[in-house]
Amino acid sequence: MGVYLTAALSRITVPTVTHPTYKLDELAREAGTSPRTVRYYVQRGLLPAPAFRGKDTTYGHEHLVRLRAIRRLQQAFFPLDAIAVELSRRSLDELERIASGAEIPSPLEARAPSASPSAPQRPTNGPLPSVRSERLFRRIELAPGVELSVAEDAPIESRRLVERILRDSEIG
Repeated sequence: MGVYLTAALSRITVPTVTHPTYKLDELAREAGTSPRTVRYYVQRGLLPAPAFRGKDTTYGHEHLVRLRAIRRLQQAFFPLDAIAVELSRRSLDELERIASGAEIPSPLEARAPSASPSAPQRPTNGPLPSVRSERLFRRIELAPGVELSVAEDAPIESRRLVERILRDSEIG
């Protein structure tokens, strides 16, 4: 009695999405910012460090998405510390929605960096600055020369008032 073994082989092609890579100048141009700003954001922890390809550094799709999301969040009056929190707590898909303008969180929903243990730590080149235990405020420019300051821990009634002011002034 013989045993026969047959095997069926099939080739499955899985489509892959490849994203371009960028040199620093190319990334900055594509994101509408300067190379200096890109380096600053890497230093602040808003962008991951670039990959090294030989002596050159390369940036990828995630860098571009994050830069575009940073720009959108700045347009929504987020300070950089609150942007760092948003970037650290969101997936790349969520950041793509923010970058495209499909989703923009309210700046009043942003958590203060001290309230989030996952906030990225700023690299240091010397002694750490002293930490002050003062309230954190968000500054919103309503018109040239007119600003509104809102405490990060403002009560809900105050937040609603700010939303009405922004809606009435056609800023938010």
